Amino acid sequence: MPFIIVNESFERVASFGLLPNMIIYITTFYHMEAAPASVLLGIWSALSNGLAILGAFVSDSYLGRFRVVAIGTISSLMGIFVLWLTTIFPQLRLLPCSSYQHGCNGTTAGQLAVLLCSFGLISLGAGFVRPCSIALGADQMDNKENPDNERVIDSYFNWFYASVGASTFLAITVIVYIQDHFGWQVGFGVPAVLMVLSVSIFSMGSPLYIKVKAKGSLFTGLFQVATAAFRKRHINVLLNYNDVHYYRAPESKLLEPSTDFRCLNRACIIQDRLRELKPDGKASDPWSLCCVEQVETMKSFLRVLPMWSTCIMLLVSLTQSFSIFQLMTMDRHMFPQFEIPAGSFGVFTVITLTIWVVLYDRACSFTVKVYWIAHRAKSSVQNGDRLDYLLRVYGNISNNRNHTTQ
Repeated sequence: MPFIIVNESFERVASFGLLPNMIIYITTFYHMEAAPASVLLGIWSALSNGLAILGAFVSDSYLGRFRVVAIGTISSLMGIFVLWLTTIFPQLRLLPCSSYQHGCNGTTAGQLAVLLCSFGLISLGAGFVRPCSIALGADQMDNKENPDNERVIDSYFNWFYASVGASTFLAITVIVYIQDHFGWQVGFGVPAVLMVLSVSIFSMGSPLYIKVKAKGSLFTGLFQVATAAFRKRHINVLLNYNDVHYYRAPESKLLEPSTDFRCLNRACIIQDRLRELKPDGKASDPWSLCCVEQVETMKSFLRVLPMWSTCIMLLVSLTQSFSIFQLMTMDRHMFPQFEIPAGSFGVFTVITLTIWVVLYDRACSFTVKVYWIAHRAKSSVQNGDRLDYLLRVYGNISNNRNHTTQ
């Protein structure tokens, strides 16, 4: 597990550390205007996040998580190495345009192609590493026979996301500071070195990994449920079907689907057993008959969509690269000898989100629990015995705290 977390951390430090000052590098050495450069970096950021869907699909359906993470790590290394080469060889970029020049030469097609190639390789690496690293680490910890398996998995997730936060903090502080004070060659060289270490450390742990084989993509199952429900749209789901009419996977604990999104329940209703089921009990056509687990997975996906959508506008506002030009005009001195780099102002967002998460988990969430515990205890009070009521509330709160700390 440490190899996987370190690999993920180095990849994030390397790639996240390039983004804050990248618009300055592009406008200076590729003579782009601020608006086109911001659009290019926005597309790069969107591609890096969007390719996570491709990475997850390839991992689940074809190559498995280990191979996808390995490919992604090597791809990120190649992309950052190519980007670093643009700072070494003058032929790969233009010279900065002097303020006394009336006109500047435009970027050649070859120079732009090298830049876009590096961006593409970095995006492919991010899309393959980030969604699969956390799942690959969970594979190492998952042991159904361990009675503390759930607690171990939760602990792993906590450490993983703690490493993500620390990596982001280091990327937008240390890497940006190096770029501002030691130049682009060192500023892009450090992420390249980190990626070399990332590949090396991940390779060292290769013999120790539990490598789960690809079984099938979650996205394929979601599309199968939607297709099967549409094909059986004539079925009246209001009828009282019992668990015999629903198709279940072997060793499944779910007997029938939930009543939420009942229109999707059509996908797991068996109409003709001879036609829809094979002799071994499996579905003849998974695009016409799905198991109850698939239907419930689809419903869970639909339930979290509203929560996901609340982050869209927040992320859109946070990924505006041209704001760095405004920051460069500000007085950023905290002390006479120290000036906050313009590209490091994103650290305040990271700190604010971290504080809010801790505050929500320890204060807001606990307050809500106390309210509901008190409400339940109060409803059980029959004769206005206030002392018994208070003791009951105090005991419930203490038990809840003990359970949380365990």
